Amino acid sequence: MQSEGASVLLVEPFYGGSHKQLIDLLQQNIEGCGVFTLPAKKWHWRARTAALHFSQTIPTCPSHRVLFCSSVLNLCELVALRPDLARLKKVLYFHENQLVYPVRKDQERDFQYGYNQVLSCLVSDVVVFNSLFNMDSFLSSISSFMKKIPDHRPRDLDLLIRPKCVVLYYPVQFPDVSRSRLLGSSTGSCLFHREIFSEARRQLDSHIQNWGYLSRDRYLQVLLQADVVVSTARHEFFGVAMLEAVHCGCYPLCPRALVYPEIFPAEYLYNTPEQLGKRLQGLCRRPDVARRHVVKVDTSSFSWTSLKQRFVSLLSAEGP
Repeated sequence: MQSEGASVLLVEPFYGGSHKQLIDLLQQNIEGCGVFTLPAKKWHWRARTAALHFSQTIPTCPSHRVLFCSSVLNLCELVALRPDLARLKKVLYFHENQLVYPVRKDQERDFQYGYNQVLSCLVSDVVVFNSLFNMDSFLSSISSFMKKIPDHRPRDLDLLIRPKCVVLYYPVQFPDVSRSRLLGSSTGSCLFHREIFSEARRQLDSHIQNWGYLSRDRYLQVLLQADVVVSTARHEFFGVAMLEAVHCGCYPLCPRALVYPEIFPAEYLYNTPEQLGKRLQGLCRRPDVARRHVVKVDTSSFSWTSLKQRFVSLLSAEGP
């Protein structure tokens, strides 16, 4: 953690996965960044208590001009505890939002996490979402979310927050790969990630070549060997993995829901599991269709190279 002489504070309470990758990317490519983080574990406690921790660990410094943080942080608490940080340009980045994050039953949704995100938006100067779906699902859910309050409910919060909102896609660092260079002798590949596939693994064990965690290099090799990539996600606010797979030459099949229609043309979307099954059967019978196909998604538009200048402007004290 360092801050002396920095003009931009990068604050991340959950420093892991895509949250870590974004902070590292900004620190490495934008001058004048000081970084303050907490390890990526015990997410719920990070959301509850990180503001108090950072209020005690971020030093007072006259060079600070911008504060950038993810929506895991209760920014409202932080600037209340540290009035000197309240004067900075405050940028809140949503990797995901808690108003529509899936839970088994709505009664299980902890009101406080979504409430904290709304409060953080109200004290921010710029609220950034990694997709239009993320932004729209958040803003359109605020009113119904606040109805959970028994009485004296606040009104029209979405109208206060919306003017601050922008969409800035997550900047993906795509691998510099050649499909022919990394191809092995494999005849196919299958990756399963979800627990519900345990029975499928048992029944199809002799047909499965890869399972579970892979090193980054091996993961890229698997993508380059594969012909089709499938998402069965029930929640997704951006979808780095699908874009990486497409970049490596895979034919995508995604639900016609969540963020996917924003990124993928209709020909790659399915409505039901039955439709997905039929599409996969067809591609299994004619794998050459997937292999010859040029996917109609310009992955370069989601790359750091394309998005860098917007992030530079975002983290400029004079920028919007």
